[in-house]
Amino acid sequence: MHTKEGTVTGVEMPTPQVREKLADGRAGLPVFGLALLLFLAGLGVGAWGIFGLQGVLPTVLTVVGGSLLVIIGLVVCAGLTVVAPNEARVLQFLGRYTGTIRTDGLRWVNPLTTRHPISTRIRNHETTVMKVNDSGGSPIEIAAVVVWQVKDTARAMFEVDDFVRFVSIQTEAAVRHIANNYPYDTHEEAARLSLRDNADEITEKLSEEIAERVDSAGVKIIESRFTHLAYAPEIAQSMLQRQQAGAIVAARKYIVEGAVGMVDLALQRLAEEDVVELDEERKAAMVSNLLVVLCADRATQPVVNTGSLYS
Repeated sequence: MHTKEGTVTGVEMPTPQVREKLADGRAGLPVFGLALLLFLAGLGVGAWGIFGLQGVLPTVLTVVGGSLLVIIGLVVCAGLTVVAPNEARVLQFLGRYTGTIRTDGLRWVNPLTTRHPISTRIRNHETTVMKVNDSGGSPIEIAAVVVWQVKDTARAMFEVDDFVRFVSIQTEAAVRHIANNYPYDTHEEAARLSLRDNADEITEKLSEEIAERVDSAGVKIIESRFTHLAYAPEIAQSMLQRQQAGAIVAARKYIVEGAVGMVDLALQRLAEEDVVELDEERKAAMVSNLLVVLCADRATQPVVNTGSLYS
């Protein structure tokens, strides 16, 4: 698997050898009625042969006939299967996949087939909190939750040993891979995506990668989200100090930009309204005083100058 900055390439998985096809199951209630009728008819014929006829041969024939009817009724009844909503039955006949029943209710299929139940309900999988390194080598703690659903029951049953465990392992692998390809945080203005600042974009890429990994198991990824994201405890304090320093620098920069604009506006208004005529030296002194007042992080103390500007 090859990667490049900011992107994640596709994951090469084996081509699935089997795909889901719908089985031609029939409505179960009419068949159940037929099986019940055969069973009762067999019991009636057998009882009539034992108690209603004279002679050995008629009795044997009626008992055998009644027994056959009972056996046929039981065999027909063995083909009945109950399918719950959002559940499927995968059918096998002598080891060969013959189809999947998705219609809920009482259905009837070939009595000689084996029927494996598979839930098609929406499921959640939440990873444990994992310690990994981001793209810059900083240790971080990360966890995610994935919402998924079985879309191809045949692949889920026959392509992997345990599709639930397969989704769990591939999800953790994808989360680790995504964490290794992006930094936890960025400190440049025009920087690449980061795990903390671009969670929506990163989780979309995470969903795409998990979907590629579990597609061979017939699983559809609905959504993925980070549930835990933090620096590892051993570097959390130093990273917090760096974030605080960055915030202070950004705030100071914003204050300075505002102060320069206010000073420029003040000089323009004084010149336009002809309040006072200032030479370059007096303008410099005024700019210096205003910047000190506007940019100071605490209240300034006024100083009254009883002399001239030059003494």
